[in-house]
Formats: sequence, structure tokens, C-alpha cells
Amino acid sequence: MTKTVKNAAGRLVPTEINGEKHIPYKGVGKHKPEGRKHAPRIPTNADYPPDGNKLVDNLKDALIKAGLKDGMTISSHHHFRNGDLIMNKVFDTAKELGVKNLRWFPSASFPCHEHLIPYLEDGTIQRIEGSMNGPLGRFTSEGKMKGTAILRSHGGRYQAVQDGEVQIDIAIIAAGTADPFGNANGLTGTSASGLLGFALADSQYADKVIVVTDNLVPFPCVPWQIQGNYVDYVVKVDKAGDPDKIVSGTTQITKSPDRLLLAEMTAKFCEATGIIKDGFSFQTGAGGTSLAVSKYFGDIMREKGIKARFARGGSNKYLVEMLEEGLIEYILDGQTFDLEGVRSMRENPNHTWTSPFTSYNYHSKGNFAGMVDVVILGATEVDVNFNGNVVTHSDGLLMHGIGGWQNCLFSKTVILPLPLFRNRIPVIVDEVTTLVGPGELIDVIVTERGIAINPLRKDLIEASKNSGLPIKTIQELKEEAEKICGKPQKPEFTDEIIAAIKWVDGTVIDVVRKLKKFD
Repeated sequence: MTKTVKNAAGRLVPTEINGEKHIPYKGVGKHKPEGRKHAPRIPTNADYPPDGNKLVDNLKDALIKAGLKDGMTISSHHHFRNGDLIMNKVFDTAKELGVKNLRWFPSASFPCHEHLIPYLEDGTIQRIEGSMNGPLGRFTSEGKMKGTAILRSHGGRYQAVQDGEVQIDIAIIAAGTADPFGNANGLTGTSASGLLGFALADSQYADKVIVVTDNLVPFPCVPWQIQGNYVDYVVKVDKAGDPDKIVSGTTQITKSPDRLLLAEMTAKFCEATGIIKDGFSFQTGAGGTSLAVSKYFGDIMREKGIKARFARGGSNKYLVEMLEEGLIEYILDGQTFDLEGVRSMRENPNHTWTSPFTSYNYHSKGNFAGMVDVVILGATEVDVNFNGNVVTHSDGLLMHGIGGWQNCLFSKTVILPLPLFRNRIPVIVDEVTTLVGPGELIDVIVTERGIAINPLRKDLIEASKNSGLPIKTIQELKEEAEKICGKPQKPEFTDEIIAAIKWVDGTVIDVVRKLKKFD
């Protein structure tokens, strides 16, 4: 059995994962790293074509030239989301070459990667360290992965690469457009995905970098989001990705009366407490409820003649409409959720691309997260201490990644609009199944039956006193849900750790254990 210690959150976590040392969570802001950033190997121009042409005939040749061998770490980005067409081919090639025990380090995986399950079973891929959505998460929950998964936030992933916690051997960067030198962007071409910010750390720190594109243009590819000076090989393929499938998950405003009520109450709370004011900033996600919050924000802003200084993205058509109407001065975009977002980023200089370094990296000299006035997030569970869970369901299954969720908790006000229960299972519990975000950073829970404000936010409690909104304690909301649905039965776990959850500073905040029903 893996040796565990109790971390600062009271969770039992290992100090060694996959044979590597890891630091238990010490508390928010308590871990102070030392030393210098990791550095990639020093290359020399003499090893690269003097005419700048790094084209290789095919992906297999590029992987062989990059030195693919057993035990390597292969990284990739997820800007194509469920439309990724490259990583399945990469591991098909690894299987064909007989390579084993690879660590896949994606910024996220999606249902399209179910294709890789046989490679996890036969040992081609030893483990995944990255956000898992859908089939790969369930596979991991069932205890079938040979290694232990590690889940990081978007900023935590950049931090792990920068700090040398994860050293990438070969980075695969799929791009809408590239030139033979390796300059690349996601703005143009038939496979345009928006931006390539999730691949920035990979390009800067990996030993070998392969750019894959279906739209090869003469040098220079302008603008470039990935600099060719970091790139070793360029591969032209028939199709790099399916941009229609970057719209994976809901990117339409919800039509559910309950969810619309949640969104309206959230916007009214922000209006009543003075959060919505001229020059404010906000971030909402791409889920149906979050999109509805943006819509209600827009209604309030029009009525009061208010303009937001910036909105943090994921961008989508609704945010783009607000930018083009003049309700927002800038979109600072980290991820493009639909094709209107891609178009806007390509055409509008005020639609600015960012990366996890500028937006979220906790081991930097500040990042954008703390400048955002209000962020609207989701969760699978919260508990009476305002702790949040976004990776496991109430049944204990690992089905989601962290994304930028943890990083956004450092915004000035964090609001979670949540239904009081899902499928007759209360969302507010005594203790979250998996701790992903500490309650001291979560300010407000909005449900269709009332709003709970973290007692630490006395300013919000005072500002909402005469708002007419249904302000309740989180304990009252929990009891109300249990009167309707009953007290949920907790999942039963074995001692076997199948995944570790990292906090934004690289420490281990919690683990996910194998469910007894899979034992």
C-alpha cells in the first residue's frame, strides 16, 4: 500500500507517485518554491537546415527522428477539444514501433481519445497526466491504468513544465496553419481552432517539438503563436483537426427554467452588491448556465450604460457579440469554444490571445486571475465549508478534468451557480468526495432556492442585506436539499490510489481512490 501523510487540508495523500517525489498541500500561498526554472537542452543551428525547411515526410518519420523510445513523455494540447485527429495517430505509430511505457501529458483529453484505451491496456501508454473527460476518466476510475494519473489545472500544467516537475521529451503541436520553419497559429486554415496557448510551455521547454498542420504556407506564417525557433520538425497531413468539434459540450444558452433562474439570480446578486460597475471585469464559462449569466450581465450593462474593461475567455459567440456591441473593451482569450470566437480572434485586435503563463501560472510574478472582479464557475459538489469538487461525481467516478477552475479561484469574487440537486442527489454535502478547491477561496453559492455567502466575505453579506434576494446559510440550503432528496449515500473506496489532484503550486491537495464496486 502506498504510504500517505495528512496534508494541510486533512486529506491523506502520498509523498511518492509513479516513483517520483511529490509535496503534500501546505495551504493557500504556503508553498514557496526555490531554485530556477527548468531549461531545455541547448540546441545549435548547425543541427538544423540552413534554409529553415524542417519538413518531414510523415508523422512516423518525425517521431523516429525525435528519438521516440520507451518511457518517454509525450505532450499535446487540446485546442481542438473533441475534434483532435492527431494524438490517436501518434499512439498508433508508437504501437506500430513497439514503444512501451509512455507518459501522455495532454492539457486535456476528450471522448475522441477512447481509441487509446487498448494502448493503456497493453502498456503502450503507462499513464496519463492531464485532465480526463469521459471514457478515459472512467477507465482510470476502474483501476485499469498501469500508472497513477495526475490531474493539474491549466496553470498548474504550465507550472509543472516550467519548474521541471514534468520534463517533456516530445511535444506534438497540431496547428491550423504553419510554415516549413515551424511558425504556427490556430487562426487560419480549414482546421483553425483559435489560439495555441496551451502548447506554449510545450514549445518552450520540450526536448523535441513537432508541429503538425494541414495548411502549410510559405515562410513567414504570420501571425505566429508558436515560434519556429522552438520547433524541430514540421509535418503536413491531410487534416489536423475537426474545428466543428471544438464545440464539445454545451455552448448554447440554457433553456431550462431552473438554470435560467440560477443565471438571473447570479446577475442580480452581482448588480445588488456593486460588482457590476463601469470598468469591471468578469469571466464566465461556456456551459449553458454561465452563458446565460453573460446574457443577463449584458442586459444590466445596457440598462445602466456600463462597459466592462475586459472579459476573460474561453470565448464564444455570445462574448463576441458583447465585444462587437461595445459592452466589453477587450476579450483576453485563453481558449476558443466556437467558430465565432475563432473568427473574432482573427479579425478583432481587441480579441487578444493569452496563455496559461499570463493567465494562470502561480509560479510567476503575478497573473491575470487576481485582476478579474468576478468569475462564474461550476462544480460537481460543494460542502458546508465551501470546498469545491470538479473532478469526481457523487458516485465517486472520475469523469472530469480541472481545467482553469482552480486558477480562477484567485479572482476577487468567485460565484458558483449550482442546482440544489442533480438527479435527486444533493449538490451540497457535508464533505466533498474529492477536494479540488479550498473553501476559503469560494465566495458565493447560488441555487434556485437561495444564495449562500461564505462567512469570510462580510462585505458581500453586508452589501446584499437589503437586496431582496433569498440569502441563506449553506447549512440551510443543504438541509433543504436533503428534505427533498434524502441524505446521499457516500461512495465506498478501496485504499488504492488511481489519481492525484494537484493544487496550483504543484502540491498534492487530494487523491482519487478506486471504487470498491470495481475491486
